[in-house]
Amino acid sequence: METIKVVKTASYVPAKVVTNDDLSQIMDTSDEWISSRTGIKQRHVSVNENTSQLCFNVAKLLLEKSGWDAASIDLLIVATMSPDSYTPATAALVQGKIGAHNAIAFDVSAACSGFIYGLNVAEKFMGSSNTACKRVMLIGGEVLSKVIDWSDRTTAVLFGDGAAGMLLEQQDDSESRFIASSLHTYGELGDKLEAGKTEALTAFPMTGEHQIKAFSMSGRDVYKFATHKVPLSIEEAVAKAGVTLDQVDYFVLHQANSRIVTQIAKRLEQPLAKFPMNIAEYGNTSAASVPLLLDELITNKTLKRGQVIVLSGFGGGLTVGTQIIKY
Repeated sequence: METIKVVKTASYVPAKVVTNDDLSQIMDTSDEWISSRTGIKQRHVSVNENTSQLCFNVAKLLLEKSGWDAASIDLLIVATMSPDSYTPATAALVQGKIGAHNAIAFDVSAACSGFIYGLNVAEKFMGSSNTACKRVMLIGGEVLSKVIDWSDRTTAVLFGDGAAGMLLEQQDDSESRFIASSLHTYGELGDKLEAGKTEALTAFPMTGEHQIKAFSMSGRDVYKFATHKVPLSIEEAVAKAGVTLDQVDYFVLHQANSRIVTQIAKRLEQPLAKFPMNIAEYGNTSAASVPLLLDELITNKTLKRGQVIVLSGFGGGLTVGTQIIKY
C-alpha cells in the first residue's frame, strides 16, 4: 500500500528584523500595545528579495537536506498571496531556477489557508493514476511587506515575510500518511480581508497609472470567523479521521494572533501546550506560517515520527483548511 510521507522540511526568513520598538518610531504604537493584543514582538522584513527568491532559498535547502535531484520532482506548488507577478507563477520561477524541468508547477492562492489547500491538491495529484506524481515540493512563501500600508498601524504591525516548505513522496507501507482533511471557503466574507485589489477601467483610454490597493482587514470580523470556524473545521477533520481530539499530539495552527490560538484551544477543550506558537518572532506570515512552525518543531525534535498532528490555516477568502497527518 502506498502512502504519502513528509520527507524533509525547510524554512528561510529574511535577515532584517523589525521589532515593535522599531515600528513605534514610524507610527503611533508601542511594544506593549502590539504584544498585548497579538503576541507579536518582531517580524522579518524582506529587502531586495521577492517572493520567488525566498521560495527558491527554501527549495535549495530541501534539495540539500534530501539529496534529491531536482529533475526527480513531479510537482511543484507554491502557496502565496504575494506573488512576484500575476504571471508567470512564482512556482514556475522556482521550478526554472532549481532545474526541476520535469515538474508541473503552479501557485495556489488561498491566503493564510494556502499551504493547507496546497497539501490537499498535492495529495490529489499523488493519488491520481493520470498524473502519477511520486515526488512533490510544496512551499508557502510571502513577502507581505510589499502589500502593506506602513502608515496603517491596524495592519502593518501584524505581518512578516518568510517562506517554508516540505518534500512529499509516495512510499510503500510508510508509517507516515495523510489521514483526513476539511476545506471550506466563505466567499460572502471575502471583503473582510483584501490585498492587492485592482479595479477595472473606468474609461478608455485611461490616464494615469493602474492602482493596486494595499492590505486591508476587518480585525473584529476575522477574529470572530477564526475562533468559530477553525474549531469546526478541526472537529470535522478529526471525525473523518476516526480519531479523537485527545489523540492529536500537536495542533499546528496558522500564526495570526496568539489570542486566536488560545481561544481555539479553549473551544476544543485541549491544553494550550498542544498548540505551539512562534508568532512572537515572525508575526503573521500568511501561507508561510504553518510550514514555518512545522519546520521549527521538526528541527528542534519536538515533533517525532509516528505522531498525529493537525495542520490548520485560516484567512483571506475567507477560507479555512485543516489537514490531519501522521508524521
